[in-house]
Amino acid sequence: MTQELDAVVRQRIRGLRLSKGWTLDALAARCYLSPSTLSRIETGHRRVALDQLVPIARALGTTLDQLVEPVADEDVVIRPQPHTADGLTIWLLSRESAPQGVSVAKMRFDPSHPSGPDRLRVHPGREWFTVLSGTVRLHLGDRTILVPSGAAAEFSTMVPHSVGAADGPAEVLSIFDHDGERAHLPGAAEPR
Repeated sequence: MTQELDAVVRQRIRGLRLSKGWTLDALAARCYLSPSTLSRIETGHRRVALDQLVPIARALGTTLDQLVEPVADEDVVIRPQPHTADGLTIWLLSRESAPQGVSVAKMRFDPSHPSGPDRLRVHPGREWFTVLSGTVRLHLGDRTILVPSGAAAEFSTMVPHSVGAADGPAEVLSIFDHDGERAHLPGAAEPR
């Protein structure tokens, strides 16, 4: 490992240990190393060996690949571009390679966006959104549910559904799995 990557690995080990609320003794017991060895690894007073990284990664609930993943120089800021059609504007807030196979999007529903019992759709998966502003009218099967600002909704997308603005513009933050992404986001990829 390069010195830079070595330093990052040390920080990741310490950060993961602390996030779990573990002492050096607690981690040492889980990965069969001495607390003093772990302390020297975390502080840089001992080189990290591959045969030590595997049990440390396992004990911390991560993989060796994630522990030694190089630091990316890519820009961490996402600059979403709005896509507008039929009274709906969507800003994709996650990268195409988002972890866990989900996409995050901000959506603005104008009153002109077609929704209602005659616009119900079905697709595999689950959908989740929280209302940032306005009130959303969620048609879910034969029910109509008003979701006000600050509230959230989660439902199976196998239930016929449509989403729109209730009494004026409404903005939501949505999380989609791949099935929801294909059904709701413009230019979404075909099944993987």
